[in-house]
Amino acid sequence: MLSNRSRYALRAMVHLAGLPGGGPATIAEIAEASAAPRKFLEAILLDLRRQHLLVSRRGRSGGYALAAPPDGISFADVIRALEGALALAPCASRTAYGPCETCPDVETCPLQPVLRDGRDALAAV
Repeated sequence: MLSNRSRYALRAMVHLAGLPGGGPATIAEIAEASAAPRKFLEAILLDLRRQHLLVSRRGRSGGYALAAPPDGISFADVIRALEGALALAPCASRTAYGPCETCPDVETCPLQPVLRDGRDALAAV
C-alpha cells in the first residue's frame, strides 16, 4: 500500500505535469491542487528536489517545477525516491535484494516469480 507521503507526491507531480513546461508552481498552489497539508508537502517536495525529480526557483515567479519532461518521470521514480525499493519482498528487489526472513529456500520459493512480476508491473507505470 502506498503511504500518504507517496500519494501526495504523486498528486503533486501530476499537477506539475499538467502545467505548461511542468511548472513552476508555488507550494500553496500545489498543496491546494493535491489536497495535501502544506507543511507535509513542503518536506515531500524538498525530498523530490534532492532526488533530482524537481527543481526549485526562488523569487516572485518561482516555485517548484519538474526536473525533466513529464514523460521522463515515472510513478516508479517518485515512489523509489520516497520509499526505496519497489518490490514487496527483499527477494524480489533489484536494489535491496536479500532473502526473506520466513522463506526456507529462495531458489525454490513459489512466490518469488509473482513478486518479481508485481515489481516489474509497478516499475512500468
